[in-house]
Amino acid sequence: MTNFLYETVLSAIDDNGVRTISLNRPDSLNAMNRRLIDDVTSAFDDANTDAATKVIIFTGAGRAFCAGDDRREHVHPENEAQARDLVDAIQLATRAIVGGAKPVVGAINGWAVGGGFEWAINCDFPIWAESARGFFPEVSLNLFVTGGVTSLLPTLVGLNKAREMLFLGNRYNAIELKEAGVAWRVVSDDGLRSEALAVATQLSQLPTLSVRAMKRVLNQGAASDLERALQLETEATIAGFLDPETTERLKDF
Repeated sequence: MTNFLYETVLSAIDDNGVRTISLNRPDSLNAMNRRLIDDVTSAFDDANTDAATKVIIFTGAGRAFCAGDDRREHVHPENEAQARDLVDAIQLATRAIVGGAKPVVGAINGWAVGGGFEWAINCDFPIWAESARGFFPEVSLNLFVTGGVTSLLPTLVGLNKAREMLFLGNRYNAIELKEAGVAWRVVSDDGLRSEALAVATQLSQLPTLSVRAMKRVLNQGAASDLERALQLETEATIAGFLDPETTERLKDF
């Protein structure tokens, strides 16, 4: 096992070419601060350019996958330049996950909220633990989603269900997410890591060229407007950050 060092992310590769990228802020339920966002992008970029890495497992250390924005460390953008810099950084992470060459097996544990839910949806093979939960609070906070989910989510669940999930911000358990098409598999909490490793190992044994081509073609075909969605999401999120109502709603969240 070879380890790679990042400030807020653990990354290690085994002898089969399976690299596990773990969000590593367990005391904060792996909530997103700027350092974590940038480390996720770096870890995925490094994995995607590493010849020895064939498959990536994406998970969270501790009791949650990712609890969304870190409210304790939140630095609200004061102007458009700051807002754009933050949102561009978030979208870069999605481009590294979805647009990267290597298939991504999600091992989703505990809460996946907001941006964390987006990262779970970005995975190619999302496996959810039975106790895992997910929801989007963004609209209730006068914000907007990122992560390309305005394109990816309707593809997975249909437009009506996507409207429900994005507008209303309902909380869903793993079984409900499987029935909707968001979760690929649901397994016991104790079996999550072993199931993710088994799937990743199976993928690692397939021919590299065809696996990478299949990911690329499937993602481009299913979400042909993904890049456009990312751009539109960016502008809508920036507008939300700059609206004074957002600041008040974030204080109460």
